[in-house]
Amino acid sequence: MIVLPRIGDSKVLESREADDGTTIRRRRVSPDGHRFTTYERIELPQLIVVKRSGNREIFDRDKLITSVKRSVGKFLDSELEIEGVVDQVVELLRAENDEQITSQQVGDAVLDVLAERNEVAYVRFASVFLDFKTLADFEGILKQRREAKK
Repeated sequence: MIVLPRIGDSKVLESREADDGTTIRRRRVSPDGHRFTTYERIELPQLIVVKRSGNREIFDRDKLITSVKRSVGKFLDSELEIEGVVDQVVELLRAENDEQITSQQVGDAVLDVLAERNEVAYVRFASVFLDFKTLADFEGILKQRREAKK
């Protein structure tokens, strides 16, 4: 059985601000000498996602990470790159909206970020998000990407 250290009993060895400026990384040591890392994020008002069905739910960052991972496969280099994509998506959504967004806006923001990072990941995510059914759907998105590059 793994016993997780209690943060309250630990001492901070080092604190650093992450690149995005919204996260603090702290290296800690527990009384028994185990070292571990914690991350603190600035808590902003929660985003509410309005689904296609009209249902509303609280934006779930982990759900988006899972969705991106599943749809793009190995075309992003690492977990950190996926985290970076999600960070950019959240930043875009917060910049453009108050507290309510649609699932369409979330998917569009992911596509915008992936278009800049990795074309194959973009097409893979588009095929899931836009629910491709035929080869013509793939051809259409490829044509659209080629025209956007001109």
